[in-house]
Amino acid sequence: MDINRMIMKLRRHPESAKIGMIATHLGLVRASSRKGDDVTGIEVAFDHDRIRSVVEDARKRKGIIEVLVDTNEGRLKVGDEIMAVAVAGDLRENVFPALIQTVDRLKAEATKKKEIHE
Repeated sequence: MDINRMIMKLRRHPESAKIGMIATHLGLVRASSRKGDDVTGIEVAFDHDRIRSVVEDARKRKGIIEVLVDTNEGRLKVGDEIMAVAVAGDLRENVFPALIQTVDRLKAEATKKKEIHE
């Protein structure tokens, strides 16, 4: 997973002259659950068909030029990268909401995660 590579790909997009902003998300495995329990890692899997559908929807949003997603599956340890999302668009008023909604939908609709407590 390489955020810089994703950004460079967006900058080379055929419609790059329309891009005024790129916003990114990089999800990492943290050492505690939302409830505060210690976590040593996670098991994660993604539904790639669902990811494609969520990305297609995001690309249809006003002002959005391109959306890229990269995932890391399997057994991950604390500090490992889980998911990267990059959204390119015209204005922050369009890009930030698209990034937030895309990440939220990917987590809710395309991700299966199990915390490991050892």
